[in-house]
Amino acid sequence: MGKAKKTRKFAQVKRMLSPKDARLKENQLKQKQKEEEEKEKAVRKVTQVASSLFLQHNTALVPPYRVLVDTNFINFSLQNKLELMSGMMDCLYAKCIPCITDCVLAELEKLGHRYRLALRVARDPRFERLPCSHSGTYADDCLVQRVTTSRCYIVATCDRDLRRRIRKVPGVPLMYIVRRRYAIERLPDQGAPS
Repeated sequence: MGKAKKTRKFAQVKRMLSPKDARLKENQLKQKQKEEEEKEKAVRKVTQVASSLFLQHNTALVPPYRVLVDTNFINFSLQNKLELMSGMMDCLYAKCIPCITDCVLAELEKLGHRYRLALRVARDPRFERLPCSHSGTYADDCLVQRVTTSRCYIVATCDRDLRRRIRKVPGVPLMYIVRRRYAIERLPDQGAPS
């Protein structure tokens, strides 16, 4: 006898489990139980309101104001030919102490030769140096973290993303450049900038 010919079956698909299969329901129940346990373990964190905040008024902000300066604020000040110290004093009508973190200086050094003038301004002895203890040199995260821990600073930046992040922290005023002048935002005892 010869070999029997096998005909090839067309459009044949592999068998799949239906979504209503009992074996799948056991897995789904186990997954739901795990999710419920994780929810129970997760503790809701309620942020502690700073003791210096009285409603929207920050009592820690008193002259002389300490202004945290960002990298792009120095660059835009130089482009607009603004002198930092006198411009801040004209804006706030009080003595100002510009503060520069190690991250901002490291960022300016990384920018290279084109920003050497900004680096020279940042190394001015009138500026207060703030040492950073964290790893990395990303200045935006450093400034936000520093402002959330102690709300005794005004943040000077022209970066829109950083300003958006800092607006979420209550009681922290922002300084930025508008029409070749410094303007302040969210300082309670200050009127609208003129």
